[in-house]
Amino acid sequence: MFLAQTSGGGSPILLLLLLGMPVMLFLMMRSQRKKTAQQQNLQSSARLGSEIMTTAGIFGTIVDEDEDEGTIVLEIAPGIQIKLIRGAIARVVSEDDDDEDEYDDEEDDDAIVDLADGEHDISAADADNAEGPFRP
Repeated sequence: MFLAQTSGGGSPILLLLLLGMPVMLFLMMRSQRKKTAQQQNLQSSARLGSEIMTTAGIFGTIVDEDEDEGTIVLEIAPGIQIKLIRGAIARVVSEDDDDEDEYDDEEDDDAIVDLADGEHDISAADADNAEGPFRP
């Protein structure tokens, strides 16, 4: 049926799809390759004494490494060590990361309200709601 129809110049949408899809695929593959190379550089740069976070979210310090096996020994608490493959390193923790975490904790402390100090009034609406949604 399509052969029977005459077309004036082709379909611009079809042309866009045929040319646009390979370009988009190339760009996505390129960015993924960059991310993979960056992660591998990070994993290989971690040395003895580096504080790291694993892909499982475990924080610790590298105390031993075996280049032949591609493994590291991570001390997660005093006297507690685990053996991991180097690929389990998600990121190297730096001093700057610790400073940012402390700053975030200070902001959270301001949001905490102590209701036991007696300075806060409970309105009548709050007192009615204290019984919950189900009333006898």
